Amino acid sequence: MSCLALNASYEPLMIVPARRAIRLVLDEKAEVLEEDSHRAFRSVRSRYPFPLVIRLVRYVHVPKRFRRQVTNTFLFARDEYTCQYCGRHKRELRIREFLTRDHVLPLSRGGGNSWDNVVTSCSTCNHRKGNHLPYEVGLKLPRRPMEPNHVQLVWAVRRVTPIQAKYIRMFFGDDAVPLVRESTGPSH
Repeated sequence: MSCLALNASYEPLMIVPARRAIRLVLDEKAEVLEEDSHRAFRSVRSRYPFPLVIRLVRYVHVPKRFRRQVTNTFLFARDEYTCQYCGRHKRELRIREFLTRDHVLPLSRGGGNSWDNVVTSCSTCNHRKGNHLPYEVGLKLPRRPMEPNHVQLVWAVRRVTPIQAKYIRMFFGDDAVPLVRESTGPSH
């Protein structure tokens, strides 16, 4: 089970295991902002609330963000696990179909492995496109591929509770975090 750790400035930093969060609280390095009232950590003499969101007491300097490499995990999350050619979500794929990375301008024709040249494609559409440009085989992209911002990259692949999502959106804004996925359970 996980806990959202915020910097002293309320900037979302990372998801940490709940045990690590409790350790930070007990060492007085963090304070609990949100807790799950249905769960707790217990010792022989004490009961500690299960933390969902903690805030560090002291500000931690976060170095300049670095450019993220294109990985399938981030690519699929950027494209919302949907084939950019046929529009089918991964849940709609047939048994032997799967999501793949497609180079809009194929590598063999001078394309690169950059955010603006790769899209999520189902295996069927990728096979159909082959070594061609999309328009050459009757395929069309709904939007031009772009590098996602840092917030999207960091939080797109994380599952957070609605309470944790509130803090992420509070700091970065609703528009900056369109891909934050909320889990339905108490914390995840």
